[in-house]
Amino acid sequence: MSAQIILKPKVQLGVVTTHFKFVGGIVPDEEGKFPRDENGDLRVLSEMKKLCVISPVKMNIVQLPFFSTADPVEVAEIIQGLVVLGLEVHFIIMVGGANPMNPSDENAVVAQLVSSLKAAIKHGIRHVSSTSIEEWMSTDAAREGAAFEAAIAQNVKVHMRVYEEAGVAGSCVENWHIEFLRPGEFRTFTNVDRGWSFVKAANKSLGKKFFKLLVDAAHCGDSGLSIAENEDLIQQIAAAEELGVFHASAKTTRGCLSTDDGWIGALLTAAAKTGELKYVFVEVFDHTDPALELVRQLDPGHGIDTRDGRSYPEVTADGLGEIARRLNNLQARGILKA
Repeated sequence: MSAQIILKPKVQLGVVTTHFKFVGGIVPDEEGKFPRDENGDLRVLSEMKKLCVISPVKMNIVQLPFFSTADPVEVAEIIQGLVVLGLEVHFIIMVGGANPMNPSDENAVVAQLVSSLKAAIKHGIRHVSSTSIEEWMSTDAAREGAAFEAAIAQNVKVHMRVYEEAGVAGSCVENWHIEFLRPGEFRTFTNVDRGWSFVKAANKSLGKKFFKLLVDAAHCGDSGLSIAENEDLIQQIAAAEELGVFHASAKTTRGCLSTDDGWIGALLTAAAKTGELKYVFVEVFDHTDPALELVRQLDPGHGIDTRDGRSYPEVTADGLGEIARRLNNLQARGILKA
């Protein structure tokens, strides 16, 4: 299918490469090798080629989950293949097996992040994202009060070390976008305000607005704050020059964007009104992905099949079309610049 929708505003649009599963799709094996399809091609590339063909709008960015254990040769092949498709690659760095808030885990977290940032610099990546402020699915209690401030301070220490040890200063990396997760996936940094608390502290320590807050509509919708509260905070974050990447993803189901109950439209518009909306990624997850079993246990809504007879590439392509229309109409209404 040739692109039927021409993206009009000065906003870049693409996807996070999650719709074809972590397990069997984008997670490298113990030797760092990535899954391949029946033809022997890297699945990341074959699936993105497929999506580029069926998408009703031409994408210009892609966010690639990056694992520090990945085989460097295959990483280079994937990045080059995505560039050939006309996509600028963003990294979303994955950290596992250690808690950034715990001083005892500091070296383990730093090692993973330094390796990943060095890879980003090697490949000319301008924007990296991560959930590197808390361990995913930890059973630790939520940190409040003085413990919350200590968690922020430890996270700042970790990220300042990484910035220095990876040689980020003066490199191609322009911004580091920090993502908070919904309650349950995280326990402490679980909403826009809490995520922003770290970003503010990190930028103050660094002395410039290098860190940004990644706003994921799904996590906002599941965070416990209302749409109005999120809209107000988005305005404040943008005014502070700390608003980053936007994820257009449906709360709870993380499937078809029609299941988000209005969160994507409201928060996308709020971000657009600030004049700071630059990067929008559609993010869809396969409801059967073995890697997300813990999320299905956390909330059975995550396991609902929202495809309505479509394949996941088709669901994702439909999401791209919907978001492109929204962006174009935000431009038509004078909210986004042409």
